[in-house]
Amino acid sequence: MTLTLTVSDEVRALAPGFTHIAVEAQGLVNGPSTEGTSALLDDAARRLAVRLDGRPVHEDPHMAAWRETYTAFGSKPNRTRNSAEALAKRALTDAGLPRINVLVDIYNAISVAHLIPVGGEDTDHIQGAMNLVRATGDEDFVTVAAGEETVEHPDAGEVVWRDDAGVTCRRWNWRQGPRTRLTETSVSAIFLLESLAPMPVAEVEAAGAELAELLEKFSPGARITVHAPA
Repeated sequence: MTLTLTVSDEVRALAPGFTHIAVEAQGLVNGPSTEGTSALLDDAARRLAVRLDGRPVHEDPHMAAWRETYTAFGSKPNRTRNSAEALAKRALTDAGLPRINVLVDIYNAISVAHLIPVGGEDTDHIQGAMNLVRATGDEDFVTVAAGEETVEHPDAGEVVWRDDAGVTCRRWNWRQGPRTRLTETSVSAIFLLESLAPMPVAEVEAAGAELAELLEKFSPGARITVHAPA
């Protein structure tokens, strides 16, 4: 793997059933949302509705597992939902899913269709390795509030993704920072699909394979590597 990813022993102890799959891509072509990515998002919402079969999103076993894990590190899952649950709830409203850009639309569609938290990071803006750790509370998380850049600090014990420059995503997969976000000029990325038991690893692998296929479709010629579950 070009980019080193590590999961700390403390996080493994907190969530023994945690699995992640990384999809690395170079030579991507991004840009504004298209009719094609809009159709992907609509289809993902339809697949989600079939999957839930009338149940609320939070009652899905995988989402329930994430809620238990969020509670275990001191987060309130009704206030700070994991990214997949938050997207799924939006998908089921009349407004539907937001259209952001081609790459974000693709991974959001995979997240909703499979009910798996999926994140995308611009590897050209990552400094050093990416580490999933329990925060000390002193780390910097640079975000935007009221239109202005501001620095927050995670809670002590909160699970965060971070690189050498600071936190890239708070509360595991709740809020991504703007520094590594995929923009319309992004050409290199790493996508992370994250799951907990009881979701079978084979289902996460299927979602990763589908993501890779869509990246190839929308960025012909891109160099894409799907890494083994870890």
